[in-house]
Amino acid sequence: MPTATASPSAAPDAAATHCPYCALQCAMTLVPTPHEAVPARVEPRMFPTNRGGLCTKGWTSAELLATPDRLTAPLIREAGGLRPATWDEALDRVSERLLAIRREDGPDAVAVFGGGGLTNEKAYLLGKFARLALGTSRIDYNGRFCMSSAAAAGNRAFGVDRGLPFPVEDLDDADTILLLGSNVAATMPPFLSHLAGARAAGGLIVVDPRHSPTARLTEDGAGRHLQPVPGSDLVVLLGLTHIVLAEGLADLEFLAARTVGFDEIRRSVAAWWPERVQANTGVPVAELRATARRLAGSRGAYILTGRGVEQHVDGTDTVTAAINLALVLGLPGRHGSGYGTLTGQGNGQGGREHGQKCDQLPGYRRIADPGDRAAVAAVWGVDPAALPGPGVPAVQLLGMLGVPGGVRALLVHGANVVVSGPDVARTRAGLASLDLLVVCDFVLSETAALADVVLPITQWAEEEGTMTNLEGRVIRRRRALNPPAGVRSELEILADLAARLDAPSVWQTEPAVVFEELARASAGGIADYSGLSHELLDAQHDAGIAAHWPYPAGSRGTPRLFLERFGHSDGRARLVAVRPRELGDDAGQESAPPSDPAITGPAASLTLITGRLLEHYQSGAQTRRVPELSAAQPRARAELHPATAARLGIADGDPIVLRNGRGTVRAVALLADRIRMDTVFLPFHFPDEECANLLTAAIVDPVSGMPEFKRTTVSVTRGPSSEGEEAA
Repeated sequence: MPTATASPSAAPDAAATHCPYCALQCAMTLVPTPHEAVPARVEPRMFPTNRGGLCTKGWTSAELLATPDRLTAPLIREAGGLRPATWDEALDRVSERLLAIRREDGPDAVAVFGGGGLTNEKAYLLGKFARLALGTSRIDYNGRFCMSSAAAAGNRAFGVDRGLPFPVEDLDDADTILLLGSNVAATMPPFLSHLAGARAAGGLIVVDPRHSPTARLTEDGAGRHLQPVPGSDLVVLLGLTHIVLAEGLADLEFLAARTVGFDEIRRSVAAWWPERVQANTGVPVAELRATARRLAGSRGAYILTGRGVEQHVDGTDTVTAAINLALVLGLPGRHGSGYGTLTGQGNGQGGREHGQKCDQLPGYRRIADPGDRAAVAAVWGVDPAALPGPGVPAVQLLGMLGVPGGVRALLVHGANVVVSGPDVARTRAGLASLDLLVVCDFVLSETAALADVVLPITQWAEEEGTMTNLEGRVIRRRRALNPPAGVRSELEILADLAARLDAPSVWQTEPAVVFEELARASAGGIADYSGLSHELLDAQHDAGIAAHWPYPAGSRGTPRLFLERFGHSDGRARLVAVRPRELGDDAGQESAPPSDPAITGPAASLTLITGRLLEHYQSGAQTRRVPELSAAQPRARAELHPATAARLGIADGDPIVLRNGRGTVRAVALLADRIRMDTVFLPFHFPDEECANLLTAAIVDPVSGMPEFKRTTVSVTRGPSSEGEEAA
């Protein structure tokens, strides 16, 4: 069977493209430098999201293209470990094992795990591959760990999930922005330019248990910082809504004309008077009242949420409470105000629209809906009955690995689950129990190192495609370099495997042609791309015209949603009553931490919150390979309040140990009074014994399937010193 390797035409002199990291998708130009160690030079480019600015990750992004451990040949596991193989050998082994497993235990014994960094074309074809070539319902992706609660809340309230339902530039004119659970100063620094107007007006309000770099932007009269107990954001929002209603600040005309459910909301927040909220969250009554009044009295106010309020077992309800507050104030669906969520991963928006989610088909269609199934099946040229039904979300999927009657084979694309997923020890055990683990990656990530077959793929600067950024703007990723010999595109890999598996339908490999098929499959869906093509996006880029979905054929796109109606059939938004619930013991220790005779000092039970650093991104598989970024943050540092550290005999730079019944993490102490005394912060970018997700629990939000990443009970002690150990 033919297996053509990637052989694109000559790379252009320079490529107008976008950063490979976060959903801001900052614009840059890549200029090839073939005679230098780093094969391309990054030049910033003017674009509405970043205005010519880049963070340290963007400036150094080209260095990743020269990483010395780049994979350029498939790897196959034999008794002695992984060895190089030919493409035919590797793909034959994968297809033969997949066919055998399906024959023995059915298609759902095979699963697919995707990623929010894949281009729209790859995400689309991966979903098609799972449903048609494998016939499995078992597909989900790492966006379940990122955007799922915000997506579920948006769909529930508005009937549409688009991170920002307005262009990011609209924030420039706001005089008040309430930012909950997002440290944008570290995660997407160029975004800060859009907060400048609110800061100048004294209206930036940040809700975060840490006095983070973003929270510090509220100092000197630029706003205020609310510092609640971890996991109490829902109560803060209920209290703010209570004050708005009690003080007659609600927009009753808007509520009557454009929403349903107001009476239920009014009853549900009645019990959350300010003094009770202060007792439960630690946020002073005066701060709560000032925040509510500021939002209600602004000429332009926005409420934005991030992972800090979403990555909880009640994340969907917390985001819903934020949306309720926005609706009670009459903010969404108008020029100059609104609600939005800040998407995290580079294609976190597009990645959840075109088939990677367990319950979706392209265009944000529902796989359980007969009309949606028929529409997509017609594009694919198959009977709708050939499509499997809904699958299971990511945490449940990972829990099925290697268990009787569960998943025997797993294909991983664009994810590093043994660092990024909850309860890493459980995930590792599941992967080890598989009959077949196949990982597509450009380096030997921690997950790829466990694989039976590793397939080397193109990097971001070596491929064409599209991404959809945090504002629903569809943009072009352009190739600046040819990939190394022996490396292939995932589009080619999926098409070749589909042929080996005798899959129905047509399997294209050219990104522009795949996008044309995606556009047809999305026509009439919520995320309708049917009026778009690579050619049109290129022409609009040259003319300075944006393309926001929905973009049905014959339209000019939709920069601002909800101006006339919301996405539900009656055109009204839904106010949904929500209530706090007890977390229980599942996110705690579950059992006593294992004893360690080397650890003899005092211990404290603290709440662990996890998050990102400026220099790193997601599981660190990319940024830990960039020397400048790795040198700035070479190892995990656990942030502790100095008073807490003093009680434990811990000095700045000391080794410390964080433990609970699931695992043990070793880190270095970073003392900072910006964190609460009952809390410890740990970045989640590091592997092995520094992996924060050794401690987190595989418990999830019942609506979204989001794991609890921000509220885990741990025991913290000073660790034993090791010879030659240096403080980071």
